[in-house]
Amino acid sequence: MFRKVLFASLIGSILISCSSEKKETQVAEEPKPEWTEMFNGQNLENWTPKIYHHESGDNYQNTFRVVDGTIEVNYDDYNEGFNDRYGHLFYKQPFSSFHMTWEYRFTDQWLEDAASYTYRNSGVMFHSQAPETILKEQDWPISVEWQMLAEEKEGVPRPTGNMCSPGTDVFFEGEKDPRHCINSTSPTFKWDEWVKADLIVYGDSLVIHLVNDEEVLRYTKPQIGGGVANNFDPQYKVDGKALTEGYIGLQSEGQGVIFKNLKIKEL
Repeated sequence: MFRKVLFASLIGSILISCSSEKKETQVAEEPKPEWTEMFNGQNLENWTPKIYHHESGDNYQNTFRVVDGTIEVNYDDYNEGFNDRYGHLFYKQPFSSFHMTWEYRFTDQWLEDAASYTYRNSGVMFHSQAPETILKEQDWPISVEWQMLAEEKEGVPRPTGNMCSPGTDVFFEGEKDPRHCINSTSPTFKWDEWVKADLIVYGDSLVIHLVNDEEVLRYTKPQIGGGVANNFDPQYKVDGKALTEGYIGLQSEGQGVIFKNLKIKEL
C-alpha cells in the first residue's frame, strides 16, 4: 500500500513539474510587440499631407519630400512666402497605446514671414483627428504635440520634448493645466544636432516624453478642450471628451527640419 501511495505521489509530482515547466515556456514564448518602420526611405507612401489653406492630400510645393533616405520639411519652392501654411504629414492609421521613436535635426532654412516662435521649432502631433476631417481653412489639427525646439539664443535655455495642446487639454501633476505648452526638463540642443525622441502613450491615461533616452516630461488624461485650433468642424471639438486614440503627424511651420528612423510599436 505504501509503495502504491509513493508511486502515485511521484507521478503527481512529475505531472505538476511538467505542467509548471509548460506554463513557464508559454510565458517565455509570448511574442513581444515588434517595431514597425513608418517610413520606407524612398517615398511618402502611407503618409498624407494636410496644409493650411489646402485640401487634405495636397503636398503644396513639395513641402514634405524624401531626401537621402529621410523625410525633409523644405520650403525651396515657396516663391510666394509662407502665408501661414502650417502643415502636417499624417501616418496612415490611428494608434491608441504605442511607443514611437524618431530622430530629428533642424536645417538652416527658416521663412522670415513665418511667426517668430516657429524659428527652430517643429513637432510631432499624436492623438490627432484624421487628416480628411481637417477643414481647408483649419489652422491646427485637434491633437497633442511632442514639441521639438533648438537653441534660439546662445546661452538661453530652450528645452525640447515639450507638450503643446491645440484644441486639447492635459493633466500635469494631478491637475488640468491651462497652459498651451508645458516645458520639459531636457537640455538645450544646437539647431544642427541630431536628437533622439521617444513618445510613449497609454491611451487616454499616461503620456511620457523622452529625449536621448532620458524621461523629460509626463502627463495624463489627454482630452479635447482648450483653444488655439481654429475654423474646425464643431463635431470634432467636443470639449472634455477623452482622447483614447488618433493619428500621428509630422509638423511643418516655416522652419526646415529633417526626420529619420521613424518607428512605432503598439503596447
